[in-house]
Amino acid sequence: MRLLDYSAMAPSENLAMDEVLLNRVEEGAAPPTLRFWESPVRFAVIGTGQSLAQEVNEEACREDGITIMRRCTAGGAVLQGPGSLNYALALSYEACPAVKTLHGSYEHILNAIAAAFQRRGAAVRYEGVCDLAVDGGKVSGNAQRRRRRAMLHHGTLLYRPDYAGMTRYLHEPAERPAYRGERNHEAFVRALPFTPEALREIVCEAFGVTASPTPPDADELASAQALAGEKYATREWIHRR
Repeated sequence: MRLLDYSAMAPSENLAMDEVLLNRVEEGAAPPTLRFWESPVRFAVIGTGQSLAQEVNEEACREDGITIMRRCTAGGAVLQGPGSLNYALALSYEACPAVKTLHGSYEHILNAIAAAFQRRGAAVRYEGVCDLAVDGGKVSGNAQRRRRRAMLHHGTLLYRPDYAGMTRYLHEPAERPAYRGERNHEAFVRALPFTPEALREIVCEAFGVTASPTPPDADELASAQALAGEKYATREWIHRR
């Protein structure tokens, strides 16, 4: 599996790069790929089918200069920025048959990561449909986009959650996993007791990735920049719901 460790400055380019990797694997132009990234700036991001007004406090974001984005995957609204390491897996069904189905892929990926954490002494478990949790507290949210021949799975790994930002910029969700109950963001979300470097090692171990990290190639960088401008940074995409 190819390993990328690349964070763009612009939120739109970080989201676009994940979709570009999915496109490349779907087309057979790239091997299965694991990418790590962490945004240097805070931004709120909602799932592809979510209503922006229902999920995000637009006034607070505008007052504080917090960009609002929409990603290509489902799932709930999250606050990105320093303290939230992201991983993305672009996998073909041929190379990884375990991810051919939606629920099967979540079980395969999240149980593998949970097991890698457990080997480090952390009681991380797969909870709900697409979360990782410690003692009932969420430490990782995950989402997917699926194509005919490949899929994108990406998730957060929270090592320094911005509780104040979550409370200010994100509304409490109407849809929530049963294990969350009525807890608000601050009561529900917890921090992983690992450095970003250790988190990278744990995820690589989960999938047997031993390659040295490389940057995206020139075509991927150009495609991500173009897709960011044509889609992710546009009002039509961000405010479509």
